[in-house]
Amino acid sequence: MRTAEISRQTNETQITIKLDLDGAGKHAISTGVGFLDHMLTHLAVHGLFDLNIQAKGDLHIDVHHTVEDVALALGQAF
Repeated sequence: MRTAEISRQTNETQITIKLDLDGAGKHAISTGVGFLDHMLTHLAVHGLFDLNIQAKGDLHIDVHHTVEDVALALGQAF
C-alpha cells in the first residue's frame, strides 16, 4: 500500500498528516484555516486519495506558518 504518516512540530505549529494514495477520497481535515481546509478537501476528493490532516498553529498571529508547515508536511507525505 502507498501510505504515509508525517508529523511536523515547530515553535509555531503541530501538524499530523495521514495519506493513502490508494484511497477513495475520504478526508478529515482541520487546520483552522477555512479556505485551506476547503482546498485540501477538494484535492483528496478529486484526487481519489484518503487524507487526514490535523494542524494547530499560531493563528492568533496569522495563517502563514500553518499554511507553510501543512504544505511542507504534505509534500513529504507525497
